Amino acid sequence: MEKIEFGLRVPSFPIDGSSGEAFRSQIIRLISEAEEAFSSAWVCDHFHPWATFVPETTPTIEGFTAISYLSGVFKRLKFGNIVLCMLYRNPALLAKMSATLQLLTGGRFVLGIGAGWKEDEFLAYGYKFPPAKVRIKQLEEGVQIIRKMWTETKATFKGRYYRIEGAVCSPKPKPTPPIMIGGGGEKLTLRVVAKHADWWNIPNASVEIFKHKLEVLEKHCENVGRDPKEIKKTIGGMIAIAETQGEARRIAAKSPFVNKEALENYIIGNPETVTNRIMEYVDAGVEYFILRFLDFPRTDGVRLFIKKVITNFI
Repeated sequence: MEKIEFGLRVPSFPIDGSSGEAFRSQIIRLISEAEEAFSSAWVCDHFHPWATFVPETTPTIEGFTAISYLSGVFKRLKFGNIVLCMLYRNPALLAKMSATLQLLTGGRFVLGIGAGWKEDEFLAYGYKFPPAKVRIKQLEEGVQIIRKMWTETKATFKGRYYRIEGAVCSPKPKPTPPIMIGGGGEKLTLRVVAKHADWWNIPNASVEIFKHKLEVLEKHCENVGRDPKEIKKTIGGMIAIAETQGEARRIAAKSPFVNKEALENYIIGNPETVTNRIMEYVDAGVEYFILRFLDFPRTDGVRLFIKKVITNFI
């Protein structure tokens, strides 16, 4: 079995009515508990809470700022976003931001990027919300610009949506950050993954869905002449773990994030069940797990996971 790694999904907003200051303390405590055993920590990219069950005024941290701060506090972990929206930041600027963070963290940055989806957020912040086909084409152009900025002395790109002329990004990021593209759209997004991604992420997918999406990705890789083994396969999953099956199910049942009609998309159970579930994903091809613990702001779940699950994959 290839080495399996685990990343921690850091919540971007509280669900218990906490103030911004209290939420900061919850985040620091969570990462502190996970730092010893996890490889990385990840924050999403939303300006408002992405869930409808909390008020829009709930304190919500901005993704890139958050990982810039947290990477200075926790110096062992890699950091990334799951995933940044390409349309929220000019890609040349994002390339420069990424190169700077890679320098200042000593090479602990992963650039997670996607096409974006939350229409109300786009419009509230003054961004246009083009059709998905256009957003994905913008994503593809943006990734090409970022790679040019990271590798060429002066980068020029003339696309339909983005243009740069003699843009300089110095110093170059060393090592070059992996680019993780998130999404599972079979016609367009997975083709962009096949052509341009170092890592691929899909959120909250059952084992069967993951297998199907991977088959589609492999077909796109074949069509563009790329070995799919070059792409690290990652999954972003929600997990409810407890000493007993019953308690794990209660955690999942109380969580507003869980779709009760699609429990197969989540990892729920005692340590033995969770270990077996993760092994099913590993057998299907997952190499990296980015996990959101559903008992947050408690840290019982992450501590139990470290004690009784991660040890099975070292």
